[in-house]
Order: sequence, then structure tokens, then C-alpha cells
Amino acid sequence: MTNNPLPELNKTETKRTLGLLDSTSIVAGSMIGSGIFIVSTFMARDIGSPGWLILLWLITGLITLTAALSYGELAGMMPKAGGQYIYIQRAYGRMMSFLYGWTVFAVIQTGVIAAVAVAFAKYSAVLFPQLADIIGTVKIGSFEQIFTFEHVLAISIIFMLTYINSRGIENGKNVQLIFTGAKIIALLGLILLGLYVGLKTETLSNNFNEPWKAGKTTIENGKSFFSPLIGLALASALGATLINSLFSSDAWNNVTFIAGEIKDPKRNIPRSLFLGTLIVTIIYILANIAYMALLPVAGDINGADAFSKGIMFADKDRVGTAAASVVLGAPAVIMMAILIMISTFGCNNGIILAGGRLFYAMAKDGLFFKNAGILNKRQV
Repeated sequence: MTNNPLPELNKTETKRTLGLLDSTSIVAGSMIGSGIFIVSTFMARDIGSPGWLILLWLITGLITLTAALSYGELAGMMPKAGGQYIYIQRAYGRMMSFLYGWTVFAVIQTGVIAAVAVAFAKYSAVLFPQLADIIGTVKIGSFEQIFTFEHVLAISIIFMLTYINSRGIENGKNVQLIFTGAKIIALLGLILLGLYVGLKTETLSNNFNEPWKAGKTTIENGKSFFSPLIGLALASALGATLINSLFSSDAWNNVTFIAGEIKDPKRNIPRSLFLGTLIVTIIYILANIAYMALLPVAGDINGADAFSKGIMFADKDRVGTAAASVVLGAPAVIMMAILIMISTFGCNNGIILAGGRLFYAMAKDGLFFKNAGILNKRQV
């Protein structure tokens, strides 16, 4: 008898192991970070109108769904690792895809990962105030940076998630499923509780007494000033503040980076993009209605409590915490901190899980470090 050695793993080709649920969790989990708990405050100050505020979130959802469906078609046509990098290369050539890929590496993806990790650390400091303690200061010329334990935690989270995902796609997938499920359930629970309590009051109806009365609120010397918006000024304000809701709905395209590891990509990628973006859009709109059921849109900048400050002047712009405090009181601060920690942790896992596949695709094309195109023994 002759011994037949086990075949070696292919070190240059990924395997298709992710199903529809996995890819949908990457879409939804990457989208939901900390934005939904904060940006409605900025939007309320920019336009001051509950009707326009909800409409902007609806427009954001429609834009996101349209873009997601377009990407779904592209992913079905080109079901390879790299996603947007592949599409740009096909449309505009290697130079444009090279510039895009290196920008993602130098700024876009890395910057988002860092920002989300810092958000995780800042909300962790609500539970552990010692994290805000200063370790030291680094000064280089005119540049000066104060380092705290929050920075150490943020960096540690990035290393930990990178290590987890390097140990096999099953690990990253399981983390994503757990944290995406946890934050969607928690968000829906808060929304239902907020609507249950808020709809027993007249807050929502009072907010919609003049739903389309728009105006920009500015703050000077501890006082707020309301300036009505009409015509071109209103259109400009709507366009400017739409950036906030679009920011909160970003990162849905990360699933296309990992197209080479999704089963039946021509069916599952478009479906996951549609389902993921639709779920998040519905949650975001319901969250804003819940905010308005619990808090007035306009408030007093010097108000004594969350209700009197309203959505516009929520403490530290944390409208989610302000709304929850109306229902839960003081424990809301801790509960929301935990929810945002779960949300940002899952968000970063999805970005880290998918993002590395873009550089893998670039390396295969000779546009990135060669070793990035070689898989480890766990096919990552």
C-alpha cells in the first residue's frame, strides 16, 4: 500500500464558506456603529424640523438601498475578493484602482477602524472612569498628543479583533453573528420600550404640531438662536446635514470585499445587501421616532434634565442616552454605554473581517505587498 498524503491547502485561493445569514450580518453589523446614538442631535440643530428629520433618514435609506442593489448586481457579475476595487479597475483601469486601494489602506478603512475603536474606548470609560487617566504626552515640533488608557484600549481592541480574524473566517463570522444579533435585539428593545412609554404622552404629537417649520439653531455664549430656513437656504441645510445620516449608514459595501468567500455569490450578495440595508434603515427610522416620542426636538440649552434639553441639546450630543434616561432614569447612562460598546465592537469586527480581502485582491494584481496575496494555514 502507498500512503497518500493529505493535499496541501491552496495558499492563494480563498474558499466559499459564508452563507446568506453570515453576509447579511456583515452588512448590518458594519453599518450600525455609534452614529445612530449621536447624529440626530446635529441634524436637529441644523434643520429644527421633525418632518424634515424623518424624511432625511428615509432619503438616506433609499439612497443606501439603491446603492446596495447596484453593488449587488456588480458583485454578481464579478464575484471576486476586492469588491469596489475590482469594480473600479474594470471601469477605469489599474491606475484608478491602485489609487483607491492605497487610499483605503492609508486613510479610509484604517481611519474608520481607528475612529470606531476610540468610540468603543470612550464609552468603556463610562463604566471604568480610570481609562480616562493620562499616561503621558508625546510632542514632536508643533504636534502634541496626550495619551490615555482609552488609547491603549482602542489599540488593544484592534489587535485583538485582527488576531481573532486571522485565526480563520469561522471565528470572525461567529463574532459578527453574536454581536450583530445582540445589538439589533437591544436596539429593537429600546425602540419598543421608548415607543411604549412615549406614546402615552403628548411629546410626539407636540413635536409634529408644525412638522415642516425648519430652522438652524446656533449657540453663542451659552444661548441658542433659531434662524428660519426656506427656499435655497433650506435645500442647502438639508444637503449638508444629510451627511450625518449617510455617515451612520456607511460601510454596507464591506461585504463586497469578501465576495470570494460567499457561497452562491450571484444570489447571496445582492440579497444580503438588500436585507442588511433594509433592516438598518427600518431600525434607524424607528429609533428617531422613538427619540421624538420621548424628547422634544427643540429644547432649552440650559435645561435641568434630558427632557427639557430636548434632542437638540442632549448632553454631549448623546441623544440615545438622553432618550433612554427618560424611560430608565440614571441607569440609562450605563445601559447605553454597554449597548454602544457592543455596537462598535461588532462594527469593527465586520470592517476588519472584510477589509483585508481588498489588499489580498490588490496583491494578486501586483499592486500591493506580495505577501498579502498568500493565505495562512487557516485560509485567511
